[in-house]
Amino acid sequence: MSLPNPDNRPLLIGPPTGPEAPFPFRMEGKVISGFGRGSKELGIPTANLPVDDENTWIKNIDSGIYFGWASLKLPASHPNSVLYQKPPTSEPMMEPVQQQQQQQSQQQEGGGESAQQQKLVDQQTGQWQIYPMVMSIGYNPFYKNTVRSAEVHVLGQFAADFYEVEMRLLVTGFIRNEKDYSGLEALIADIQFDCEVARHSLARKGWRVRELGVKEGEEEEEGGGELDGSWLVR
Repeated sequence: MSLPNPDNRPLLIGPPTGPEAPFPFRMEGKVISGFGRGSKELGIPTANLPVDDENTWIKNIDSGIYFGWASLKLPASHPNSVLYQKPPTSEPMMEPVQQQQQQQSQQQEGGGESAQQQKLVDQQTGQWQIYPMVMSIGYNPFYKNTVRSAEVHVLGQFAADFYEVEMRLLVTGFIRNEKDYSGLEALIADIQFDCEVARHSLARKGWRVRELGVKEGEEEEEGGGELDGSWLVR
């Protein structure tokens, strides 16, 4: 299904070779609560990052809609984490001898106590996972905000929110200026088209981060993305 595009906006931003100067920009922080309207009014959940003096590029950049890549350090308890393990409905009680045998077996298979400790650290701190994103930087004229904000729409389906989770952004390009709207439907339609612009633009090899590996359906020899996204996961 094609989305409304009354302004005949292009689906692709920038050349196929990748981001052009001054991009990409970097930004990081813990996800904070925002205005509370992303999911309720727009049906488009947003994750907010604090806009502070450390992000000096934001102070000088035009307000508007940007796109790029986001990485989230989801804890193992989050349903979307690669470390998530669904709790079993019930487990039979083990005798002490069985427990000791299981522990010995785990140590032999996992490389001993240090491997178990590392696994525990990963479960507590999480692992970085990369997603495409669209972000709004500015005052959002439709809502007449008085505080400049950075609102990020991570393009993925999430089973739970991720407040206080660490997030990093690699901002690769500019989509459009922010503007006012005659009604909520027009705002939602523009945001949905922004998301399609981001998906199409980031699908090109020059814009896709190498850390995502080879896309499904691609041959190994074709290789994956060419954009350096190592900062997102280190």
